[in-house]
Amino acid sequence: NPFTTSYYFTTQATSFYPTRTTTMLAVSALPSIVAVMLTLALPACAAPQPISKRSTSELSLTAQLRLADTAVERYQLLPKDEDFVFNFTASEAPVATSQNFPALVGTGASFSMGELPACSMSFLHLHPRATELFALTSGRVLSEMVPEAGVLDSEGKQRVIRVELSPGVVTIYPAGSFHTQVNPDCEPASFAAAFNSDEFAVGLVAAETFSLSDDVIAATFGQSIAGEDIETVRDAIPTTMAIKVEECLKKCGKQKRQA
Repeated sequence: NPFTTSYYFTTQATSFYPTRTTTMLAVSALPSIVAVMLTLALPACAAPQPISKRSTSELSLTAQLRLADTAVERYQLLPKDEDFVFNFTASEAPVATSQNFPALVGTGASFSMGELPACSMSFLHLHPRATELFALTSGRVLSEMVPEAGVLDSEGKQRVIRVELSPGVVTIYPAGSFHTQVNPDCEPASFAAAFNSDEFAVGLVAAETFSLSDDVIAATFGQSIAGEDIETVRDAIPTTMAIKVEECLKKCGKQKRQA
């Protein structure tokens, strides 16, 4: 309130000049008071400055689609019929998300197709933003999934859901659940997977756990891993998405691939 501010400064000025009258104080202090009031008032009264806008042409197509007000505008940003086609055979990654297939923006869906090599196991992983439907189209896969804490088996232990998949069979991995797949046979297994998010993401459980400090890891595992062994365990985690199953390699007469 400007009147309150004026009163405050006039009263303060009076205490500094006790020999002058209140009227003279108000006049002599007026320039200073006005200056202070202007300083306080100008920021509030100044005209708002325009916010610098980025041209939409500077944004990726995915970003432009996310900013579109309506579905009609999104279609206008995808003028070619080919914009609605994704070719897995020509893609470096076997996943179609809104990042590499912009037509998925706003659909709440993404898709993956690929093969699990013979005698291999996918890393234990989770999808933080999506539930996955995993279907086998050829081969055989053993699937394991760990639900959230509190889901127990008949013995009161953490429940682990183990199923065997064959062509035409589907299993589900709820968002955030740990899961993995093993191909125990000598031929590749082909799969297709659908997600209820256009950006489902992947979290690698082992790699992310062992990226923590040694103290945290030791405490998490109840000191069951000696401090001097933690780095050895960390270094033993492969950097690819499949862990070769040695028993299967032996059965199939395959050699373990060297790094």
